[in-house]
Amino acid sequence: MSTETKSLNFLEHIIEEDLANGLEKNKLRFRFPPEPNGYLHIGHTKAIGISFGLGERYNAPVNLRFDDTNPAKEEQEYVDAIKEDVSWLGYKWAEECYSSDYFQELYDWAILLIKGGKAYVDSQSSEAMAEQKGTPTQPGVDGPFRNRTVDENLELFAKMKAGDCKEGEHILRAKIDMQHPNMLMRDPIMYRVLKKDHHRTGSNWCIYPMYDWTHGESDYIEQISHSLCSLEFKPHRELYNWFKEQVYNFAKDKYPMQPKQREFARLNLSYTIMSKRKLLKLVEEGIVNGWDDPRMPTISGLRRRGYTPQSIRKFVETVGVAKRENVIDVSLLEFCIREDLNKKADRVMAVLDPVKVVITNYPEDKEEWLEAENNQEDKTAGFRKVPFSRELYIEKEDFKEEAGNKFFRLKLGGEVRLKNAYIIKAENVEKDANGNVIQINCTYSTDTEKKVKGTLHWVSIKHALKAEVREYDRLFTNEAPDSHAEKDFMEFINPNSLKVIEAFVEPSLANAKVGEQFQFQRLGYFNVDNDSTANNLVFNKTVGLRDSWAKAKPKASNNNQQKQPQQNNRPAIEQIKSYGKKYDRMPEDKQAKAKAEIQELAKSITYEDLEPLFGTSVKKSGTRIITMISLGVLLKNGLEKNEAINAFITKALDDKNQLLVTEAKAL
Repeated sequence: MSTETKSLNFLEHIIEEDLANGLEKNKLRFRFPPEPNGYLHIGHTKAIGISFGLGERYNAPVNLRFDDTNPAKEEQEYVDAIKEDVSWLGYKWAEECYSSDYFQELYDWAILLIKGGKAYVDSQSSEAMAEQKGTPTQPGVDGPFRNRTVDENLELFAKMKAGDCKEGEHILRAKIDMQHPNMLMRDPIMYRVLKKDHHRTGSNWCIYPMYDWTHGESDYIEQISHSLCSLEFKPHRELYNWFKEQVYNFAKDKYPMQPKQREFARLNLSYTIMSKRKLLKLVEEGIVNGWDDPRMPTISGLRRRGYTPQSIRKFVETVGVAKRENVIDVSLLEFCIREDLNKKADRVMAVLDPVKVVITNYPEDKEEWLEAENNQEDKTAGFRKVPFSRELYIEKEDFKEEAGNKFFRLKLGGEVRLKNAYIIKAENVEKDANGNVIQINCTYSTDTEKKVKGTLHWVSIKHALKAEVREYDRLFTNEAPDSHAEKDFMEFINPNSLKVIEAFVEPSLANAKVGEQFQFQRLGYFNVDNDSTANNLVFNKTVGLRDSWAKAKPKASNNNQQKQPQQNNRPAIEQIKSYGKKYDRMPEDKQAKAKAEIQELAKSITYEDLEPLFGTSVKKSGTRIITMISLGVLLKNGLEKNEAINAFITKALDDKNQLLVTEAKAL
């Protein structure tokens, strides 16, 4: 078996087996079939990625088909949004199809089923039909209208189509087996009366086909070779095949190939809901500001928040194709966007929670424009000029009047480097009536070669632009908000999911365009929101530079809670080192979790703890990787690079281990 064959997922194995058994490669055709009753969300990206990915792999066409059989919930707005989302993800469909285009053909086949004794009109109440259907352990019973004559069924079905029947008065059912072990096979509904205009067919129809009848036959009409769907449709496969086999007898000359349904595990994400109905409730009740609110898991919401197509596709690729349901930690999605933006987002300076710094020995009327690198990860990104003056803003959290040796930022009597500028020393402070520091008086030194541990970002007050920054937190406080039988998912809404801040940004952002992405140095990744104007810059926080939720994750079990104190008694550096033996052999999703935990632990170590690991043997790549991750945290918190750090990073950049090289490049 070749290496390529071994790397196939189970769906690709199915396709390869079909090709080996005589299916012509040019007959391969796939589809992505959303119902236009809401916006696509992150869960749909897996289905999109699988179908279009197979299309790319086998150079086969992929249809975008809208299963639009319910005019009560479907709208053209959703059709347009779905098309935009799929295109934005970078996929191209072969044909744009609609199940509504097949209404007449489906109706004609339904007539043939009635004539063949395979369908009948039932006139009972929904309650009576439900009672007759039985339970999974109890067979159903035949209803009183199951043995209507063909002529009577044809007459009633014609009246239903003509609009002569009320909603709920009659339905058309397939005549299969009311005692079948699979309840879906117990005479399923095929048509119901629904007197509502359709977004495409208008008032042409007042009966509409049900999903199970429409979906499989649409696959058949389009000659889809492999109908791929999520696991909840596995029980439907038997019905899918029954309908398909019936119509094949009517249309095998026109449509010679029967599609094959196969199922995969859908994408479930922690701290997220995937129900379009529940997402609609969030919109309708004003919990969020529309389907594209950056807190929403919709593709349009992720796009507005600053996620990239590449990061989402990488996420789907990393999750892979599985046969069993599982829940993916949202931190993996956040890891993917960090990795992508790290390569492409320009670095700029912004201060979100400012405190004033006055450099007392800097001339009042002087200003300088200093050179700053846009992105050290992209050598083509070039440089920009940033203004420097006597009065600056820095972050409040970057200053303490008194602090220990582990605080690498500014403190009274201490020195730090201002990014791309000079070294300053805090001399004294001024406070308001409540004792809050409102001004830090500093002196600066032109000796920029001096070794200091901390580096801070800043903006010149004279040149800074005001900007609205929207900081987003997770919309739910619970990992599985819709899995609690005794509680409504709305009870887990995070009241602090949005924080609006008046920030100050460097003047290079004056002409930033909607959608542009930046790294606010030491703060995270941000993009320009749709609401932004020339006179009112608005930025969304896409993601922080590290996973701030890692320490807040609940324990998995009581056993874990009992073990935790013993683990916490170990020094943080020892806990970090414990990841070294296995880190580079972990699956990518587990690596993301481990990285977040290492970064959290690294906040409790000193440079002196970490420096001995710089000499780790080349063979121990895992330990060198976790050392590099930890070093990144210390540097972010203000540690100044020295010769030992530069030598460690330089050596790593030439290593054969790509994980190590990636972490080194980030520094």
